[in-house]
Amino acid sequence: MIGPAARIAAQAKLNLHLRVLARETNGYHSIETVFHRIDLADELLVEITDKARSIDVEGSGTGPAESNLAFRAASAYATRAGWPRGFRIELTKRIPVGAGLGGGSADAAGVLRLLEYLNPSPIGLTGILEIAASLGSDIPFLASNAVMALAWGHGERMMSCAPLPSYDLLLMSPTFSVSTADAYKWLDVDRAAASAPLVEGGQSLRDDPPEPVAMTPQSLSTLAGVIKFARNDFEAPVSARHPELVAYLDRLRNSRAVFAQMTGSGSTIFGVLNSPPNYSLVPEEHRERVTTTKTSIDVVQPVRVG
Repeated sequence: MIGPAARIAAQAKLNLHLRVLARETNGYHSIETVFHRIDLADELLVEITDKARSIDVEGSGTGPAESNLAFRAASAYATRAGWPRGFRIELTKRIPVGAGLGGGSADAAGVLRLLEYLNPSPIGLTGILEIAASLGSDIPFLASNAVMALAWGHGERMMSCAPLPSYDLLLMSPTFSVSTADAYKWLDVDRAAASAPLVEGGQSLRDDPPEPVAMTPQSLSTLAGVIKFARNDFEAPVSARHPELVAYLDRLRNSRAVFAQMTGSGSTIFGVLNSPPNYSLVPEEHRERVTTTKTSIDVVQPVRVG
């Protein structure tokens, strides 16, 4: 038996700022990050079934169903809510995989929001966010009602912020992807090497890094304020393993981008543009790796379709 159905555009995210704190005894790292939704999105449809559970994916491969974050999110919701018995998920991928844009997280969050929308006895936002936090550090934000948020801990602690205006964005996704596990490993290795003594004649040969600019509530209210403190701790270790990323960033930073940085653990870099995108300025060999979109000004809501 087929039941009700709904669809949603599962928005991707940027990390406008991403600071990785020290490794904890459990092996995980706390983070401090500023998330912002963007208009680039995957398309999701969830249909309630009597018993069967399935997912059909069109676009980039996301692996077997049991490891797909959207399928896992639906199963976790069903366990928590005691509903539904079955579901069918249709997923059309437009967000690049392994790119730091939160594609898998957006799908998981979208499924949670769709099931909550369809559930005759909703479990509430607190329940949704608890499930989201158990699945990944980007998912609570993308399952929330925030367009922009400061998040810390493992992504489960958030302070919603007023969104930035709609800015034109250029996303460059290199030919390589980066697994989050590798990015953390590289960061730990590089930090350990940087902290090892390098001394000659009793004098340290290392320069102390500059003190980062402090984040304030006021600085979160404008792009100019964000730019002053923004950094991505993954950018240096990922660039060290993939030097071509440095050239891509330099090209963006010396073009019409008022702000350019890597998002998440990579490999996508983004540029916030000071005027609409012009593909003629993008080298021809890179055009198939480039996506244009905008920063979002709202959260896309589910729509009932059956």
